[in-house]
Amino acid sequence: MNDSPDCPLVGVAAAYMPRLSEFTFEPGLVAAVDQHAAAVCDALVPAQRRPVDVPESRSPRREDLSDYVLGFTDRLSQGDWVEPVGHDFATLRLTAVCWLIREYDLLGA
Repeated sequence: MNDSPDCPLVGVAAAYMPRLSEFTFEPGLVAAVDQHAAAVCDALVPAQRRPVDVPESRSPRREDLSDYVLGFTDRLSQGDWVEPVGHDFATLRLTAVCWLIREYDLLGA
């Protein structure tokens, strides 16, 4: 069920995972995506609920990230957002979601 077409992570990965290949050519993009990934993790598990001595506690759960993506993309569609050629806040955030998907194998078996 991880790769179900109904899972919002599947669509985001299909659309934004290719942007990760730009890391090689744009070092600043790596830093920006890293900051966005940290912000997403913080949104999923607020610091006050995250155990200090457990590094894995920053690992996002697929279900939580899916809910986050649903809310984020709903807000984008309500605002009539159109993906730009370059990088804006939304594309950086969605690229960060793809980095998290890949890093934590959230669509794996």
